[in-house]
Amino acid sequence: MKNHYFLCLLLLCATTAIHAQKTDKKLRANIQSLLQGFNGDVGVYVHDLEKGKTVAINADSIFPTASMIKIPILIGTMHKIEDSELQYHQELIYSDSLLYPGVDILGSFKDTEHIELSKIMMLMLTMSDNTASLWLQSLAGGGQRINAYLDSLGMKVTRVNSRTPGRKDNQSKYGWGQTSPREMATLMEMIVKGQIISKAASDRMLRLLSRNYWDEEAVSQVPAGVFVASKNGAVDESRSEVMYVNGKHCRYIFCICTNNNKDTSWAANNEAWVLTRKLSKLLWEYYGSR
Repeated sequence: MKNHYFLCLLLLCATTAIHAQKTDKKLRANIQSLLQGFNGDVGVYVHDLEKGKTVAINADSIFPTASMIKIPILIGTMHKIEDSELQYHQELIYSDSLLYPGVDILGSFKDTEHIELSKIMMLMLTMSDNTASLWLQSLAGGGQRINAYLDSLGMKVTRVNSRTPGRKDNQSKYGWGQTSPREMATLMEMIVKGQIISKAASDRMLRLLSRNYWDEEAVSQVPAGVFVASKNGAVDESRSEVMYVNGKHCRYIFCICTNNNKDTSWAANNEAWVLTRKLSKLLWEYYGSR
C-alpha cells in the first residue's frame, strides 16, 4: 500500500510536470501552418524529451483511438502478467468463438489450435490483429479493469469503450476507444521512462511497440536506422498515430489524432495520412538535424 501511494505521487508529479512544460513557439507556428486547411478535426501533442519543450494544439480534445486502443490493452495485459495472473509465454487455445471477422492472421487459425500469449500480443501490436486484440482485452480482465488502471495512471479521458459495461454512449461516439493527443503521448512517454508497472514491463512493451508492420505513415519519415516505437489507428473518418523517436541527437514523442475527416478513402494519398507523414517529416527535420 505504501509503495502504491508513492507510485501515485510520482505519477501525479510527472503529470503536473508535463502540463508545466514550456511551449516551443517556433515549432508550434510551423505545425499550425501545416494543419491549416485540413478537412476535419485535428489535435497534436509533441514533447521534446531532450529540451523539455512541447507543442499542444487541441491536445486535450477527445478523439477516437481506433487501433491505438491496443496500447491500453497491452498495458492491461502486462499488468495481469505482473500480478502472475497470466504468464508471458503461457500457451492458450484459440476458439472459433473468438473470431472478429476481417483479414486478421489469428482469425485464420483452426479451432483448438495452440498459441503463446506472447505471440497474441505480437499480432495485436505488429499486425494490429483485431481478433488477437479483443482476446487480449478479455484476458486483461475486460475494459473496466483496463480503464481502472488507466485512471490510476492519471488518464482522465483515455478509455476502452467496446465490450465495456456503462460505455455504450461513448462507443457510439468514439468507437472502440477514446483518448486525447496529450494522454496517448503521455502513455507512450511513461512506457519510455519505465514508469508503467515496472521498468522491466515497460521495456518489454517498448520493444513490442517497435515492431509495427504498418510503417508507411509517420514511421516512413524517420531513417530506418533510428529506433522508433509506434501505434497507429484508422477507421473511415479518423486516422491517428503516436510515435516515440530515439535518434542520435534527439528524443521526442508525438501524437496526432484526427476525426470527422472529409476524406474517408483508403488510398495512400488520404488527406489525414498525408498530413501525418508531413508532420513526422517536419519533426524529424526539426529535431534530427540539430
